Amino acid sequence: MNIEGKQIILIGPVGAGKSTLGKLVAEGLNKESVSLDEIAGSYYEENGFSFSEFRELENNSGKLVAYRYWWPSIAYAAKKVVQDYPNDVIDFGAGHSHYESNDLFETVKQSIPRDSYVIFLLPSPDLDKSVSIIREKCLKYIKTDWNYGGYDFIEHWIKDKCNHILADKIIYTENKTPIESRDEILELFECTTPKIL
Repeated sequence: MNIEGKQIILIGPVGAGKSTLGKLVAEGLNKESVSLDEIAGSYYEENGFSFSEFRELENNSGKLVAYRYWWPSIAYAAKKVVQDYPNDVIDFGAGHSHYESNDLFETVKQSIPRDSYVIFLLPSPDLDKSVSIIREKCLKYIKTDWNYGGYDFIEHWIKDKCNHILADKIIYTENKTPIESRDEILELFECTTPKIL
């Protein structure tokens, strides 16, 4: 596959390895690495999102209500980043590729250029096992199970149609080092592994 001028997008749940692999894959393809979570704040604000209003909603009505207020700006950020970085390796935060609203999802789906290549990162082809692995990671490292108001974000990120529809390829990372997963991705583009990292 000719990688020249092609945008690579990594999607998946929290803890799937998007940021780590984004940097490794970008280096292997001699591209820039863009982490949407790191730059999304300005996009959110462009779309009228208020962090103070988000926190107020979160405190008064719960995380799920606050997240639903945030979702349109998350979709806006996803749409803008693919326009602004057309030849780079972009790792989407978990929420940037999954939506409750079909309209928001379609907006993001239609904004991804046809010649972009979207890779969905999961631990295992067994979706229940993937949920279990990601939940264990989240509880260990960020002290949350991502279940708010009866809405299980991890289940939705892994099992809902959104990421599965967007993905050109699913890469399973369980029992692989980041370097091994990187090599599997580079092979998709018929690239040899870089000798020095």
